[in-house]
Amino acid sequence: MGDLFTTLVITGPNTGGKTVTLKTIGLFTLMAQSGLQLPADFGTETSVFGNVFADIGDEQSIEQSLSTFSAHMTNIVDILLNVTPDSLALFDELGAGTDPTEGAALAQAILRTLLQRKIRTLATTHYSELKAFALTTEGVENASAEFDVETLRPTYRLTIGVPGKSNAFEISRRLGLPASLIDEAKTSLTRDQIRFEDVIANAEYHRKIAERERLLAEDARVEMQKLRDQAESLRASLENAREKSIADAKREARRIMESAKQEADSIVSQMRKIKSDSTHPAQAEQLRQRLREGADALADSPPAPEDYGDAPTQPLKIGDVVYIPHLNTTGKVLEKPNAKGETWIQAGALRLSAPTHTLRLAKAGAPGLDRLEKQTTHARALVNVGAREVRTELDLRGLALDEALPEVDSFLDDATLSSLGEVSIIHGKGAGTLRAGIAKHLRNHPHAQEFRLGKFGEGESGVTIVKLK
Repeated sequence: MGDLFTTLVITGPNTGGKTVTLKTIGLFTLMAQSGLQLPADFGTETSVFGNVFADIGDEQSIEQSLSTFSAHMTNIVDILLNVTPDSLALFDELGAGTDPTEGAALAQAILRTLLQRKIRTLATTHYSELKAFALTTEGVENASAEFDVETLRPTYRLTIGVPGKSNAFEISRRLGLPASLIDEAKTSLTRDQIRFEDVIANAEYHRKIAERERLLAEDARVEMQKLRDQAESLRASLENAREKSIADAKREARRIMESAKQEADSIVSQMRKIKSDSTHPAQAEQLRQRLREGADALADSPPAPEDYGDAPTQPLKIGDVVYIPHLNTTGKVLEKPNAKGETWIQAGALRLSAPTHTLRLAKAGAPGLDRLEKQTTHARALVNVGAREVRTELDLRGLALDEALPEVDSFLDDATLSSLGEVSIIHGKGAGTLRAGIAKHLRNHPHAQEFRLGKFGEGESGVTIVKLK
């Protein structure tokens, strides 16, 4: 339980989930201290205790004239006499088996005593008084043993920080108890009791939504990290290719210049030899032809950057067409230069950043200029997927069916583009017309893999949960 709290109050329906939780904690503690391997995830931590005391189960005895309450109290008295600060105390349904008001008061007194003695304690209960006690007492924390009302079975998942709802009315309804009896029972509850149970149910509902959104956010983070790594790899690859192209171009230019220099030196040397010899006019003409061919070869070599454009004399503006020397292509300026003197350029399918001092205002004939001019003559539709608002819920309450269905289509389109796995459509209960119309629409919807009505805590029949393809 760490250092956050000393006492944990576990609440929820009386379906066995709380008792299983209590037994699991006690057994794991004893197994770890006995050197046994725990059936738990890697990284699981357990505490070490000098003794483990437990009051679990019904120890009533006709032979010893012990009722349920007497049996529990006998164990509790023994635990209170022997427990020490390095002990772990486990209580199942603390204060049960007697008048609920007195039982809840006794349970609070026992827990407060153990808290003052700094003894680690776990207690299960269905008393609302203990839920409130845990909410208002420092060092005491609520927990709930999750329960699936649809299947009437515990899920054996423990949620710390949220008190559990007893679900007595809902379980009774599922088991066939007449609705009239349940409605009559509800009239016996005080307004504060009803409000407290509603607060618990609302907190659980929003906890599930938050957990679902957390998982979606984690998936989005992983996907973004993957895309970032791919973009970084592509950037490094382009940078390596650019540097290789520049190095190859420089080597080729040096080779051409060196070859031209050697050829020119050879021609000049031979012309000097025949300068004063008028008997070799044919040889002189041959040398002149070699010079002309060498000049033509240099003219065919790649031109310098200034041949395709001039350095800008004014700051570049959005829409300026520039020549990019190191890529030997043209592009269009997308943004104004930043403080570092860099700007973003669209060159074909490539969007890149470059220092403005390396760019030239493109002249006629610059590589790629004709392609860029053809592109600008066609209209292009841009879809900004990044600006979409990712919603996991759509509230249609108050809309007519013909108004709601277009909203559903648009909502499911956005959710599918955002790679959401599951979304909620809130239509309310009412007469059921909107719910039935939406269900009919979803049966043949291209984005809907399956759908169902909400479970208890999700909005029940007032919400439809859609699993997307």
